[in-house]
Amino acid sequence: MNFIETRGNDKIKPSEVSFSEAILSPSASFGGLYVPKELPKLEDNFLQNHLDCDYKQLAFDILKAFEIDITDEDINQALALYDNFDDGLNPCPVVKVKDDLFVHEQYHGPTRAFKDMALQPFGSILSSIAKQKDEKYLILAATSGDTGPAALNTFKNKENIKIACLYPDGGTSDVQKLQMVCEDGNNQKVIGIKGNFDDAQNALKKLLSSESFKKELENDGIKLSAANSVNFGRIIFQIIYHFHSYLELLRQEEITYGEKIYLVVPSGNFGNVLGGFYAKKMGLPIKKLLVASNENNILTEWINTGIYDISNKKLILTKSPAMDILKSSNIERVIYHLFGAKRTKELFDSLNENKKFQLTKEELDLLQNEFSAINSNDNYGKEIIKKFIDEKYLMDPHTATCLKAYENLREKNLKTVIYSTAEWTKFSPTVLNALKEDDEIYADKDALEEISSKYNAKLPQSIKKLFSSKIIHNSIIDKEDIEKEIVKFIREA
Repeated sequence: MNFIETRGNDKIKPSEVSFSEAILSPSASFGGLYVPKELPKLEDNFLQNHLDCDYKQLAFDILKAFEIDITDEDINQALALYDNFDDGLNPCPVVKVKDDLFVHEQYHGPTRAFKDMALQPFGSILSSIAKQKDEKYLILAATSGDTGPAALNTFKNKENIKIACLYPDGGTSDVQKLQMVCEDGNNQKVIGIKGNFDDAQNALKKLLSSESFKKELENDGIKLSAANSVNFGRIIFQIIYHFHSYLELLRQEEITYGEKIYLVVPSGNFGNVLGGFYAKKMGLPIKKLLVASNENNILTEWINTGIYDISNKKLILTKSPAMDILKSSNIERVIYHLFGAKRTKELFDSLNENKKFQLTKEELDLLQNEFSAINSNDNYGKEIIKKFIDEKYLMDPHTATCLKAYENLREKNLKTVIYSTAEWTKFSPTVLNALKEDDEIYADKDALEEISSKYNAKLPQSIKKLFSSKIIHNSIIDKEDIEKEIVKFIREA
């Protein structure tokens, strides 16, 4: 299967590329993204045939349906990394919390967040391709808190790979920051920037499309790629676990074959819910995708009104920081699949020039056939965390936003899966505020210990050891100095 460009072709880049080419060089014409030329349509009996399969077999068969140009050996090697999760056969369990509500726990990997589900195998595949081609790559990652630790973990000490990770100083939890700045791989650079996640992501996109920066790297024999969800290598693995959600409900005898369900996804950069959109297009019986936002409600406004306007918006720092995003990358792929390349380029040219765009009434109707959206605030999230701990279920503030969609957006009483994208350990001070119903300022270490002891919550060893780990990366720079700092890292390494 080949991949094409969301904004059309500039007559310089190839009009179609293979999967390996798309993940090695993810920047497409006119600043666009790569998407599959066509989505595979899975056979009617696909779900029945996978009812007794483990997660790795499901993932292998979905990847093969895309006809990617990756050897079976490399795919299996990548998928074997799920054995490092809490349960290799079921790396993302689906847990029943109410009669019609289930939590898909995506945080059982090495860095305790959903990014491991895609980045663990993706990093393995990209590294294998680079080694086979005998090419050296710089991998860029911009993070609002979870992509960074997961990307650094998967690419750590990989041959032919260097990785530079950008994070907003003050814009992540302490645990997330420690997971990055204490990384001791010999091929890693972690850079804090004075700005927010949008600044980090904009810098990443600018570098990916910068011919002068690529030329600078080429002088050192290095090519450029990315670990963010602008890279379809991330997205392809984010399709798989939505099928797993459905299969788990079948296994638990909560639904019957063909019965439709709702999926609720806490959203920032839209990659996770995009995976659900693709799964639905491939034949998974999804009634609708429900999008949960925090106070940075740009996605809610867009889905409800058709207007995407960041011209007068300022990013709000919330207690669900992974969703503190205004410029959401993966809506571009949805727009392409609904409206085509010409219209996608028009809309994103407008966003780049005017910081806004607007869908037509007909386009908005198509969008709303696929998605509904709602937003909540920090107080609501804390109330939900408290409510569910009283019912013996502990969740993080991002997961808590999903309950607003569950309570308000469902048009039918169908079984509903919400996506828990991070373990409570990543945001323990906020969780402790919720549980104690106070506004005290707690240190992460103290909050972790109190929650663990009082609420019988397991504290992973990987989180415990962070507080005695040595800080390796101290760089905090102005965003204007990012390129210079990365070139310095390349030259010194």
